[in-house]
Amino acid sequence: MRFLSLKALRSIDGRFIFVVLSLMLISLLVISSNDTFYTAQEASWLSPRVAGQLRWFGIGSIVFCFFVALDYTVLRSWSWLLYAFTLLLLVGLFFTEGRKSVQRWYRIPGLGLPLQPSELAKLIVVVTLSAFLEYRRQIATHWGTALWACLIVLIPFVLIYKQPDLGTALLLYPISMAIFYFGNVKIFIVKTMAFLILAGLFVVFLFFSGIISHEKARPYVTQVIKEYQYERLNPNTHHQKFSQIAIGVGGVTGSGWKQSLFTRRGWLPEPQTDSVFSAFGEEFGLVGMLTLLGLYYGLITLSFQITAVARDRFGRLLASGITVYLAMHIIVNISMMCGLIPITGVPLVLVSYGGSSVMVTMAALGILQSIYSRRYNFL
Repeated sequence: MRFLSLKALRSIDGRFIFVVLSLMLISLLVISSNDTFYTAQEASWLSPRVAGQLRWFGIGSIVFCFFVALDYTVLRSWSWLLYAFTLLLLVGLFFTEGRKSVQRWYRIPGLGLPLQPSELAKLIVVVTLSAFLEYRRQIATHWGTALWACLIVLIPFVLIYKQPDLGTALLLYPISMAIFYFGNVKIFIVKTMAFLILAGLFVVFLFFSGIISHEKARPYVTQVIKEYQYERLNPNTHHQKFSQIAIGVGGVTGSGWKQSLFTRRGWLPEPQTDSVFSAFGEEFGLVGMLTLLGLYYGLITLSFQITAVARDRFGRLLASGITVYLAMHIIVNISMMCGLIPITGVPLVLVSYGGSSVMVTMAALGILQSIYSRRYNFL
């Protein structure tokens, strides 16, 4: 197949691979440390969930290599097919049996592996928007382009919101805003979206700082949003408080690997998924958290460098969208654990336990490296 080139695999940025492998190692360390609470396998680091995460990293590495070898420009012609397939998966969820009143996962037949279409939808929206704005580059500033671009985002947004999964749906907002900006969409649209983000963050600040009483505002706000969604604006939830306590307990150097008391006693909710940053902070302290932040800084910096060296407009839009996609997951998850914003269940890139997140992230990283490997027209 002419759109696949194994030569591209030889042009992968070694710094990029180092950062990715380091994040994977951190993920395995945290999962192993906290899985012992549930399995009592204190003597072995290879707990059931570590084995599961290793399996996902293995599959994800194959996906990564495939997308590196794949000429990213092919995604431009595949974008609408991928978009339609993703919408079909999202709609299909409403005809499946939900778990705990939510409909977010499929089970892959024969393998029993979970698939969360909303994770895939975020990446496919990036691909589709990039292809659309590249196609409409001559009339990118027209209102028609802006309206169609908003519709591309709005349809999956509504379907994900109805699962219900407000946290994942909201992530589409800043990701699409960034692509609108780089794609020269009507500047009024971009400014309006930025204003709404700032207004939303200001409201969150008012609640989390105590300026607005959570209980006093309840009768008014719950007329607009559902009760369980409003509870996320409560700065004093069990999850919020215990996440911050776990980070504080770690101090400067942490309690040490498998030496945490707070997390391993089961006091921290979801220590391998949503709260993995807090669990890591307790064991490795401020030093460990700064190291992790340094790795994420390197990942985002290298990703933006790929945006700068992309050889065409589609590649630049695609790389910028994926970079913001990665950055938003990192910023949102860590902000949640530090008590700055409501907890919405957004995974921490390559560190949180989970299959769909790892698979989609590795696909996104593979696309980035495909753009990097083809920055010169020699493949």
